[in-house]
Parts: sequence; C-alpha cells; structure tokens
Amino acid sequence: MRDLTLVVMAAGMGSRFGGLKQLQPVDDDGNFLLDYSVYDAIKAGFNKVVFVIKEELLDDFKNTIGKRIEGKIIVDYAFQRLEDNFAQDKSIIKERVKPWGTASAIYCTKDLVPGNFAVINADDFYGFDAYKQVANFFENNSKAYNYVAVPYEYGKTASDCGAVKRGLCEIEFNKIKNIKECSIEKVDKQIVASPLDGQKSFVIDEKALVSMNLFGFSHDFYELLLEYLKDFFKQDRETILKSEALLPECLTRNLEKKKITIHSQPALSEWIGMTYKEDLPLVKEKISKLKEKGSYPKHLWD
Repeated sequence: MRDLTLVVMAAGMGSRFGGLKQLQPVDDDGNFLLDYSVYDAIKAGFNKVVFVIKEELLDDFKNTIGKRIEGKIIVDYAFQRLEDNFAQDKSIIKERVKPWGTASAIYCTKDLVPGNFAVINADDFYGFDAYKQVANFFENNSKAYNYVAVPYEYGKTASDCGAVKRGLCEIEFNKIKNIKECSIEKVDKQIVASPLDGQKSFVIDEKALVSMNLFGFSHDFYELLLEYLKDFFKQDRETILKSEALLPECLTRNLEKKKITIHSQPALSEWIGMTYKEDLPLVKEKISKLKEKGSYPKHLWD
C-alpha cells in the first residue's frame, strides 16, 4: 500500500455557522464530524492525516481529536498563515482578516505530504465509500497530473436553512471539464445557481453534481498550486484583499490548459454537513441513525 494522506482544511472561520464548525461535537462522546472522516479514511487505507488550521487552534485540536486518534494514524498539523503569500507588498496582511483560501490551505501542506493525498473540508461528512473511491483510484492510476473528484448530487447536499456554496461540475465521459463556484438556493420551487464570479444566474436540477471539495491528488499537484498562487498575488492590491485563492479556480485554469485530467467518481455514500447552526440537530440525528444501522460503533474510538 502506498502512502496516502488525508489533508483536512480546517482553517475556515465558520461565519454563517456562528463559530468553529470543525470543533462542534456531533455525538454523546464529544466527537466531531472530523472524527468520522478520519475513522473512514483509516478504514479505506489512509496512513496519515494533516490538519490545516490556524496556529492559535493547535492546542484545541491536539487536546480533542488529536488525542483520540493518536496511535491509530500518523497525525501532523499545518498552519495557514496570512504572512504565507507571494505578494510583493507584504504590508497587505495588516488589512487582511480571512485566510487566503483553499488553494493556499492545501499548498501549506506540501512538505508534510509524502505522496498521494485526498483533500476534504473539516465540517463535511463524506462517508466511507468516498474515501475508498480515492484509495482505489490511486491503486489503479499512477499517471502524472491525473486526479480524482468525488462529487455529490446537489439535492443531497442542500440546507433547509438557506443558500449554500457549491462547485457545480461540468462532466463529460466521466471526466470533470469545469467547476463553477456558485451560491445555490431554492427560489420559487426552482433551484437557482448564482456564479460567484458575477455571471448570470441559472436553474439547475437537484441531481446536478457538485464538488464538496473532496479530491484525490498526486504530489505533482503542488507544482500547479504554486503557479496559481504566484499569479493570484500578482493582481492589484484591492483584488487580492477582497478575493480568495480557490482550489476550483486552480483546477479549472489547468483543465482549460489541458494540463490535468480529473476523473469523476460520484459518491455512493451519504453526505452530511453543517452550513448553519440550525443544521446541527439534523446532523446529530443522522449520525445517530448511522450508528443504529451499525455503520459505526456506538463509541467511535473504543
């Protein structure tokens, strides 16, 4: 079995949730959704996890999920710092509040990832099958710049509490051709996707496939991230301050240049996630039902 690392993006601010979603208990033992992600990844054959966090959260992570999974998988931490950028004017960090975005979050793990890796959001539950699909892909594919995406049907990732941000996938012959970041919500019984780049809104079907930021990459992807980030920080100061360096933008750019291939393996497992605080009771209920079905032990880490 090759090295296979789980990279967990956990440096987000959780503004719509009203707090740190990644450190929100979802069961009676105090486990987070993250615990379930790591549990599934270990079961699928992953042998290392790297949490991308804000440096000030290190003790919180080590004293909770870190303690629970020590001895079960190799654990490491990467810090997404505002000073880690390629901007000519370093004073820009004085005006920046949010992290630089998902592309930056992944790049800061470069020296901690020995080989192939999967990327996930900390506040999403993807299910065992999703991790197994990534592991199987790399068992059977070693071509350079060949990656895998595990998208979900939009209707299975929607929130009853309001709009959600999703990467709408354009797929041909089981390969991703484009990923468009959108805000998606139900309006007058229709599902309306509004591209974040300001393009015209359009109606989609509930079965439209969307990215939940679950991808599998080989180590050569870090080269492409570096190129993209350098170009991002060449923009004018105002654009840099208000924008984020986003993983889907990096992928789309390289898809357009035909530098990469992203194979699509739609998820068979259930997605569970928290966008808003009001989502929490339903998340807990779904986790409880999965335990009742026997998908997970009553006490996860016993």
